[in-house]
Amino acid sequence: MRSIASRISVMSGEGALSVFARAKELERQGRSIIHLELGEPDFHPAPPVNEALKQAIDDGKDRYCAVAGLPALRQAVAEYLGETRSLNISPANVVVAPGCKIAFFMAMMALLDPGDEVLYPDPGFPGFPSIAMGLGGIAVPFTLSERNRLQPDPDEIAAKITPRTKILIANSPSNPTGTVYYDEVQRQLAQLAVKNDLLVISDEIYARIIYGGHYISMMTYPGMQDRTLIIDGFSKSFAMTGWRLGYAVAPARIAPALEMLAVNSYTCVAEFSQYAAIEALKDRDGATPRMVQEFAARREQFVRDLNRVPGWRCQPPEGAFYAWVNIVDTGIPAEELCRILLEDAGVAAIPGAAFGSAGTDYIRFSFASSRETLREAVERVQAVSSAWQKTAVGQ
Repeated sequence: MRSIASRISVMSGEGALSVFARAKELERQGRSIIHLELGEPDFHPAPPVNEALKQAIDDGKDRYCAVAGLPALRQAVAEYLGETRSLNISPANVVVAPGCKIAFFMAMMALLDPGDEVLYPDPGFPGFPSIAMGLGGIAVPFTLSERNRLQPDPDEIAAKITPRTKILIANSPSNPTGTVYYDEVQRQLAQLAVKNDLLVISDEIYARIIYGGHYISMMTYPGMQDRTLIIDGFSKSFAMTGWRLGYAVAPARIAPALEMLAVNSYTCVAEFSQYAAIEALKDRDGATPRMVQEFAARREQFVRDLNRVPGWRCQPPEGAFYAWVNIVDTGIPAEELCRILLEDAGVAAIPGAAFGSAGTDYIRFSFASSRETLREAVERVQAVSSAWQKTAVGQ
């Protein structure tokens, strides 16, 4: 029998989803599980968003529509990015997709030829290297190290650029570390991109979820307007994970290629959900700022409590809703520690190596759950910490 394509063998899954599957299995057995493995806000879309969806369905907005997205939604995205990121975007540069992953996949497919090199953050979202390699590219990691405050090191990146390097992936705020790239770091990355004629894919899905300061997009730096693709969507900032709504913002010469890929894959995004997305971007009730304010309170409580667990160290993330915990002082491998947490304490977390080799000594928690749930999770962790407490104390 004929084999499947070889590209599948070089791709990888997501650690969060495999842990989630095991956690759900334990729940079916009657176990109580606290889910801190998935990056899913426990909020729901604001009522006006749901009302806009219902109205669109009632109005018969359930037909095929423009491949790149409803003109009104593309206009709304352009205005939204102008208001929240000071970007001057043409609606013609916006391509709506059924989720950010598809938008990212299309961007990579449009830009990457076999043998091209892609620089990506490690630790980072596992889809970055997986998709690059699946398309025949060469994935080259650059390290986000605690020694460098989990910031990209422009000198390391510069040293890894070769004549075959084509794409630099930026992700600020970062999944899994919560790092918000410093202005001076991004400026140096932009200079490297211009100097070496690199394209930059900037994953900005967490751009609205930051804890202080003003977010700066990679597209704002000199020379970056024509070489940056932004990937963003509605899952995180608007609590619309299951809606599967994302978009890419691409230079004028690249946007038609994304539209061609859309034609040959999903045809268009559901019309009625796009009308709801327009309402979400308006955010008349201020739902997003209120949600971020609550995340900030959870962050303060959760990081404080995590740092009381023997052998654990956690720096407050600057954005997103993830706690990146250094567990090296426990003397237990992260995979084993996460097994103990899930099987013995009923707390689901992700071993850091799921996000790259630089994450070996870490675990990731999502704090997109209530403060009460987070408090209970740490209590459960403390109850099983005897498994490594003596080792941690002896360090």
